Amino acid sequence: MSIRSLLDKVDERIGDGLEHVLCTHHSRRLRRLGWGDALAPGDDGWFAARPEVRPGNRIEVLIDGEQALPAVRAAIEGARSSVHIANWHASPDFRLTREPGAPTLRELLRDAARRVPVRVLLWAGPPLPVFEPTRGRARAAREEFLRDSEVRCVLDSRERTLHCHHEKLVIVDGRSAFVGGLDFTALEGDRHDSSEHPPDRPLGWHDLMVRAEGPVVADVAGHFRQRWNEVAGERLPEPEVPEPAGASTAQLVRTVPEKTYDFAPRGDFSLLAAHVRALRAARRLIYLENQFFWSPEIAEILIDKLRNPPDDRFRVVLVLPRKPSNGSDTTRGQLSRLVEADAGAGRLLATTLTAHDGDRSCAVYVHAKAGIIDDEWLTVGSANLNEHSLFNDTEVNLCTDDAALARATRLRLWSEHLQRPVAEIDTDPAHVVDHIWRPIAEEQADLESAGKPRTHRLTLLPGVSRRTGRLKGPLRGLLVDG
Repeated sequence: MSIRSLLDKVDERIGDGLEHVLCTHHSRRLRRLGWGDALAPGDDGWFAARPEVRPGNRIEVLIDGEQALPAVRAAIEGARSSVHIANWHASPDFRLTREPGAPTLRELLRDAARRVPVRVLLWAGPPLPVFEPTRGRARAAREEFLRDSEVRCVLDSRERTLHCHHEKLVIVDGRSAFVGGLDFTALEGDRHDSSEHPPDRPLGWHDLMVRAEGPVVADVAGHFRQRWNEVAGERLPEPEVPEPAGASTAQLVRTVPEKTYDFAPRGDFSLLAAHVRALRAARRLIYLENQFFWSPEIAEILIDKLRNPPDDRFRVVLVLPRKPSNGSDTTRGQLSRLVEADAGAGRLLATTLTAHDGDRSCAVYVHAKAGIIDDEWLTVGSANLNEHSLFNDTEVNLCTDDAALARATRLRLWSEHLQRPVAEIDTDPAHVVDHIWRPIAEEQADLESAGKPRTHRLTLLPGVSRRTGRLKGPLRGLLVDG
């Protein structure tokens, strides 16, 4: 056995041991908090046992900043009673649209605050200036939002150590809500991008939001109210439940760590429960777009599905960034386990995106947090598939079992990534994965490996093999999880 093979074997064994410790810690923590069912859901439908499931909603999926950001601006400009925003960070000079004369976010909110109450809840930044947004930057943003304005802006520093407030929410009039992954800032990348992903910027940006109307908006508004009441010290009234606005059933799920807020002293881990339930129920297709893939709990479910496929046409398709802002080795380590579980069966495909136009090219950062299972369940929100989002940051996702919406969203996303019209890919998903996704991704990876120009935005995620940093995933999880 070569030295390299021996090191790989040691890395794998220690990684397995650490992962067992990490999963045991998570399970024990959840049981102690009364959330043991999050890892052991029932088989009685797509929705987690809690919180409430709301029928009668209208849900629209907004893909990429070019579609999502103007919709948010229009909603704020049309506000009649209130605008509530919760975000990781928001830059006062950020513009939701880029036509000549478009207002900055500060100007947009200032003008809205002349008519209606505007409340903005932002993360205060890390206690030490080790990553963005620093506390100094967060304080400067708050002061700028407040300057010559009736906007109320509050910074929330009640995060767990090494964690943050990561959700991205906009609630207008208590009647419409936006839930997704888009931050209103240019920190770490330009959120303005289209589904065409032109290579005319240093870094492309793929992201999603949903716009909801109907009863589920009361849950989004209620979550904002709970955080605002504790941090701002202003008692907002209980939100009214809007009248039905559509035919979609929806559930708002979240991560709220224990001992962070008085309204949830034992935490809220319904977001983890929702993912575990849906992934375990998968029969034919698991399609995930995410910025990070570290979670051993999620990886274990996919590994079991790949080793024991519930259907001959079962496929797992992942769209991840080539170089996430951190944790790339951790992601590769988990993916190596999936590759091993697939054992050459071709059920797994891990891909990434870039933008191309002749001689020009740039990376496309996958910041989306979306999942589609069997064209029957859809989730979009702020949660990544790591310990941060599932256990320790504050996060919010919206889930629905609207099969028509799930399927239509998948086809829109696949059309974007495959650069094919919907009519061309509107067939059996396994066939599309085997005969369109995989050939394109492999061809582009071969071109890149040969030092030749790429011709398509889709390619295999590089550096994924059976032995890739096995130790780093669970080690990182132990370091960041309390």
